[in-house]
Amino acid sequence: MPKVPIGSKELRILVETVKLAEEIKPSQQAKRNVFRKHRILGTDVDRVLTAIFYNTMRRLGIIDKVISDVTKVPNVLILDPWLRAALRVATNLLLFDRISDKLKRLLKWKVADYISAMTHPYVGMYYWRVFDEIEKYEIRPKDKDEELEIKYLLPSWFISKMRSLLGDSEAEELFKALNTKLPISVRVNTLKASVEEVVEELRKLGENPVVSSYVPVVVKFDGPLDFDNTRIYREGKVVIQEEAAAVASILLNPKPGETVVDMCAAPGGKTTHIAELMKNRGIIYAFDIDKYRIRRMKELIRRTGVRIVKIFKEDANRAPEILGEEVADKVMLDAPCTASGTIMKNLELRWRLRPDGITEIAQQQYELLKTATKLVKPGGNILYCTCSLFPEENEELISKILREHSEMELVPLKKPYSEGFLKGTMRAWPHRHGTVGFFYALLRKKEK
Repeated sequence: MPKVPIGSKELRILVETVKLAEEIKPSQQAKRNVFRKHRILGTDVDRVLTAIFYNTMRRLGIIDKVISDVTKVPNVLILDPWLRAALRVATNLLLFDRISDKLKRLLKWKVADYISAMTHPYVGMYYWRVFDEIEKYEIRPKDKDEELEIKYLLPSWFISKMRSLLGDSEAEELFKALNTKLPISVRVNTLKASVEEVVEELRKLGENPVVSSYVPVVVKFDGPLDFDNTRIYREGKVVIQEEAAAVASILLNPKPGETVVDMCAAPGGKTTHIAELMKNRGIIYAFDIDKYRIRRMKELIRRTGVRIVKIFKEDANRAPEILGEEVADKVMLDAPCTASGTIMKNLELRWRLRPDGITEIAQQQYELLKTATKLVKPGGNILYCTCSLFPEENEELISKILREHSEMELVPLKKPYSEGFLKGTMRAWPHRHGTVGFFYALLRKKEK
């Protein structure tokens, strides 16, 4: 790493940012909050510190293993929060970014002083004492999975799971893709604009837009773009949405005049897309429990000119009680999930994933999907989708529902992506399709 124009003040800002990133998600918001507080947003220092912060968050699992080994604590969460943040910054800079000797001295002495002042002098003394041990630490992978963990900054259990699922060669292609920045993806709101109009406007803004080869209403470009100050965004002509997410509403295929239930609707990307496909005719009952996300959905509905959505701040499992059973022509269930297919867009998500968390969330998904079978009319369809890579949340869950609900059948999906591990289902893969990972299954309730 080249010499960086930062000193003790900037190191303090880094430590404060890493600490706040534990409390505020996404971590990008924590960074903005701290940088705004210290009035460095948009400066050269912002760019340097942002790069260091993002590297720290991407490497967090490796960094925490080093800290745990050096401090002999089984879990770094035992440590004082200020100490933990300081050690994370120090480990990243010392072992990965290879900083100058001058910055090392500041990192040792000034950061020790800083965390002493923020918490307790003993904490600063402890940081100062273990600093040299971190500097001379050598990372030695124990096996192939740990070697790949360091190379691709992904948990070893995740690497092992994906290698088992895809084979060694394709799994590595996936790991590379999960460390590649995706272009910005927007969906054209056909209630207000044409794809050609949006493409032309983006060109005027200096972008090089490309229309998706999989979804003709999705446009991709490199950015960055200040959406809040962009006319086509403010006027609701585009919605920020990943290509793979836009596919879901198309697969559901809602028609004008139909009744649709969107079970986990906020922040409204799929809800508004469904309304577009219905040409603003019919009714969409949108359920969600997150107050903040519902507020965002209301704003998106207003901006896009959608008029057919009725919002319920309720657990979607209560929908049959509220609406009645067999009321919906179509049901969208974009289920809460581990979001493991979006690792490239969420810096620290890779280290928050836990293998024991998959079973718990799969049970929640199962309950929601059972509710969806109650809501849909005979002859109606349910589109189940997640942005997870794990079969437990996808194919295995669908197989379970089909075994238990003889009234449901799978409607085979053949395009635009690859077949899933259960025949008739479909998956979007980061390394195959250049988008976030996504799973889709279309279920139909048989006529009585």
